[in-house]
Amino acid sequence: MNFSPKPHNWGATPWRADFTPDHERALPDVLDVAVIGGGFTGLAAAAWLRKIAPDKSVAVFEAWNVGAGASGRTGGMALSESAAGDLPGLGDVLAGFKEILGEFGVDCDQRFTGAWEIARGKALANSAISWNDSGTLRVTKEVEGGTIDPGKLVSGLARAADRLGAFVLENHPVTNIAWSDVPEIEVTPRGSASRKISAHKIIFATNALSLELSDLEQGTHPKLTLAVATEPVTEDQLAQIGLAERKPFYTSDLPYLWGRVRQDNSIIFGAGLVQAPHSDDLNDVDIAAAEVRQIFDSLEKRVRGLHPALRTVRFTHRWGGPILFRDSWEPIFMWHPEAKKRKNAIVIGAFAGHGVALSSYLGRWAAEVLQGHRKLPSWGKVDT
Repeated sequence: MNFSPKPHNWGATPWRADFTPDHERALPDVLDVAVIGGGFTGLAAAAWLRKIAPDKSVAVFEAWNVGAGASGRTGGMALSESAAGDLPGLGDVLAGFKEILGEFGVDCDQRFTGAWEIARGKALANSAISWNDSGTLRVTKEVEGGTIDPGKLVSGLARAADRLGAFVLENHPVTNIAWSDVPEIEVTPRGSASRKISAHKIIFATNALSLELSDLEQGTHPKLTLAVATEPVTEDQLAQIGLAERKPFYTSDLPYLWGRVRQDNSIIFGAGLVQAPHSDDLNDVDIAAAEVRQIFDSLEKRVRGLHPALRTVRFTHRWGGPILFRDSWEPIFMWHPEAKKRKNAIVIGAFAGHGVALSSYLGRWAAEVLQGHRKLPSWGKVDT
C-alpha cells in the first residue's frame, strides 16, 4: 500500500494557517499513537490524547502544511449533527465543538448565531432574504449553527497539540504501512530519506485524500467543492441582501448554494462539485482547467443575479476544497479493515459538508476510544 501525494492546484483561500512549532524535538522510533493528517480531525485528536493521556507519545504526520486539505479550504460554516441528521449516540456536536474550543483556548472568530435554510417554498414570516434564483429564495427554517475562520481554527488546534506535547510534523507524508500487532509506518519527509516508525495505534484523518491508505476506495465519493469570496461590502449592502445578522445559509433544494459573511464583510458563496478527471485522486483536479473555470463563471453570475445590491460586486478569490461523501451520508468512523481484530487503528472522514464541527468532535471521540473510555458507533462502519 503506497501513497505518494502530489502538489494540488486548488486556488487561494481568503485566510491562511499560521503555525510554527514552539520547539523541535527528536521523534522517537516507537510512538504510542500516530495521527495521519493535520486537519481539524487529526489535530483535535492529538491534542485531546495528550490532554487525557499525557504519558503517551503522539505525533501528527501532515503531508503538506496543517490545513492544506479540507480543513483549511472549507468555507467555515459550522453545523450541528451530521449530513444524515442526528444519529444514535452522536450527542450534541456543536456543544462538544464549543467545549473543544474552550478547553484549548482557540479563538477562531467563532460566532454561533444559528444558520438559515433557504428555499423556494413557504418562507418564515420574518425572512430577511429575498433572492432571485430560478424563483424566489427565502428563509424557510432556522437551525443551529454558526461560522469560524478555518485558518485560525486549524492553527489554534495545531498550537494546542504542540503545546500539550504532541509532535506536529508538516511535510511528512506517510507513504506506506506494514500491518502487524505494532504497525510500522513509513514516513518520507520532503527532501529527506524515508524513515520507518512503529506506532502502537493509528488514527487516519485524511478524509478525501489518501483513500488507498485509509482503505476507503470502495463506497465513497471524493469531490472538490468550489467557493468564491467577494470584496468586502458595506453594512447597507448586507442589510439590503438580508445578511445583516451574519447568519450562514444553505439551500434545501437544488441548485445548491451556501454561504456566509466574514468579519471584514466579504461574503463567501459556494456551489458546484468537481470530480477528478480520470481517478479518485483529487490532486489531479486543476481549478484553472476550462471546465472548472466555467463553473466558477456560472457561480459568480448567479451570485450577481441574486439581488440588485450584488449586481456589480467584485470577486477576489476562487478555490476548491476536498469533500468526501458516503452513499448513506453518514460519516465514516470505524476500525481500519486491517485493524478490526487488533483494534489499533481508526479511520475518520466523509463529513459531506458538516466537517467544521463534526471533524473535531469525532477526533476527540477517537482519542477517547483509543484510551478505552468510549466505543465506536455502529453507524460509522463501511463494508469494504
